[in-house]
Amino acid sequence: MSTHRLRTIASVAVVLLVFWSGCSRKSDSAKTTVQIKGSDTMVNLSQAWAEEFMKKNPGTSIAVTGGGSGNGITSLISSTCDIAEVSREMKESEIALARQRGVEPKKVVVALDGLAVVVHPSNPLSQLTISQLADIYTGKVTNWKQVGGHDAKIVLLSREVNSGTHVYFKEHVLRHGKADAKDEFSPQALLLPSSQAIVDEASQNPDAIGYFGMGYITQHLKVIKVAIDETSPFYAPSIALIQNNTYPISRPLIMYTKGEAVGLTKAFVEYVLSPEGQQVVRRLDFVPIL
Repeated sequence: MSTHRLRTIASVAVVLLVFWSGCSRKSDSAKTTVQIKGSDTMVNLSQAWAEEFMKKNPGTSIAVTGGGSGNGITSLISSTCDIAEVSREMKESEIALARQRGVEPKKVVVALDGLAVVVHPSNPLSQLTISQLADIYTGKVTNWKQVGGHDAKIVLLSREVNSGTHVYFKEHVLRHGKADAKDEFSPQALLLPSSQAIVDEASQNPDAIGYFGMGYITQHLKVIKVAIDETSPFYAPSIALIQNNTYPISRPLIMYTKGEAVGLTKAFVEYVLSPEGQQVVRRLDFVPIL
């Protein structure tokens, strides 16, 4: 084949590459739908953000699906969503897998949260230390009287293993934040599919204990005050105590995008981070970052 013909083919290839790249960028910027998947803790918050954003931007669609942080991360890695919502950090192994699939996760903290520990209102107990919570959820403590409560078997309510809330509670309560710890939830723990399921069960069962993001607290539950240890003050979760990092079980709520967000995805994330978007955070009893 002649040198001239090779140069012609190469030139055409470059033109096609630029054309396809330009089409891809144009497609991203012209999208009118954003798919969000992940954290059940964040699902109500994101639906509220989506409703307000779509009112301000007619003709756009923000679709929000829960299923747990793990589900959101899996969807991001497989490019079946635009935004993964998570209530925990992505693991190094998840980031590595994403990169293998050509996805570079971009982390954006969009709100803060405190995990509320709750019991039935009839439970006389009012406070627990992190160590007591760890002993309860690992099964070392099985009766309420062992921690100053009534004589009854403790019913453990937990999120399922795909939940970021489950992972965060295990790492920061059961394992006390120690990377080399191996403590696990008791086999007796009931793994429930959503935070709302824990709310429903704990409000009906006088022997139950559960945990979830503070946005799910209702008047039908009693919030347990938590302390780092027996010599430390006991606190219930509140906006002020989470913002100043005083409440001991606090965490960021995160959105991951596929690289730097563009087009409608970027516009939505910018709305979430705006003063107006952060007012929605406060309205739903989560903690704004502003």
